[in-house]
Amino acid sequence: MDVYKTLREEAFEANLEIPRRNLAIYTWGNVSAFDPGKGVFAIKPSGVAYNDLTPDSMVIVDLEARVVDGTLNPSSDTKTHCVLYREFPGILGIIHTHSPYAVAWAQARKSVPVYGTTHADHGAEEIPCTEVMDPEAVKNDYELETGNLIVKTFRQRDINPAHISFVLVAGHGPFAWGKSAAQSVYHGAVLEEICKMALLTLNLDPLAKPLPEHITRKHWERKHGPASYYGQK
Repeated sequence: MDVYKTLREEAFEANLEIPRRNLAIYTWGNVSAFDPGKGVFAIKPSGVAYNDLTPDSMVIVDLEARVVDGTLNPSSDTKTHCVLYREFPGILGIIHTHSPYAVAWAQARKSVPVYGTTHADHGAEEIPCTEVMDPEAVKNDYELETGNLIVKTFRQRDINPAHISFVLVAGHGPFAWGKSAAQSVYHGAVLEEICKMALLTLNLDPLAKPLPEHITRKHWERKHGPASYYGQK
């Protein structure tokens, strides 16, 4: 009996959503699904095309990036996933892609301001972009330090990862997370759309100002606040 069958299937289905949502081409992205009870997660194997994936090809690793079950090498970003699962309690899925609009903001090394209500519905603060990783960190353990850099960015800016479910790593690209692997993909797609809308806004008006705080807060609270009323109960 495969005790990781459900976890593998969850990760597999979520990874197939990457090309479906136009979030990456070829092998440019990965999703993981975490089981906190077992202390392991399933993640896409490194360098394998989405069309070649199967549930059995998902690799099971622990939070020290040790392979627990599977015959393939896990994603090269595995250690970044490890750091985020350890340091951001409550997240059960992580996605990393190279979606073009999010990468454009990451390459410009710019956080994304809240220009409109679409952004505000999914986060009442700007989407943070990290600093560029220093040479020592790159030499030390690049993927591990990528995770550390994300965590450092959130802590220095006092951002709650339960409220802002995505980040841009400067010069690199986006990571997003959620309460499941599927929700992490949803947030990855939302991030890409927000980045696209923000860039189009600046093309129309390079001096565009962020949305006023009272509107931003209203849109966040109506979906996520204690008296939220969006959707069905």
